[in-house]
Amino acid sequence: MAIDKAAYTAHATSTGGRTGSTRSSDGIIDLKLETPKELGGNGGPGTNPEQLFASGYSACFIGAMKAVANREKIKLPGEVSIDASVSIGPHTGKPGAFGIEVAMTIKVPGMEREAAEKLIAAAHEVCPYSNATRGNVDVTLTLA
Repeated sequence: MAIDKAAYTAHATSTGGRTGSTRSSDGIIDLKLETPKELGGNGGPGTNPEQLFASGYSACFIGAMKAVANREKIKLPGEVSIDASVSIGPHTGKPGAFGIEVAMTIKVPGMEREAAEKLIAAAHEVCPYSNATRGNVDVTLTLA
């Protein structure tokens, strides 16, 4: 089991796959989905699962950085930001399957480089997205 007890559970319903829609149970997220041209779609005015994953992972990772900084009594600059990229393509070693990889560039302005690197490494151990992807998805973390 990945967790002892759920502290929060999100609910969403998607229909139509990559050319459909997704909506959270509270209606805060209500998005049209479109397949990017690079994946054979029309690249219309909707989002896609990779964009949603990049948004969720980067936001969660900043939360993990804040949690570690709080635990370690480290002052974390308020301007922390992450540029996240989620790539999709044929899965190595699994013909016909697809895989993803993640690259995140982390900006921690005003923090000493060595301290920021230690914080990022600790956050990577705490972040639930990092724990979910570890050993299954290549994740590259770069301090800007």
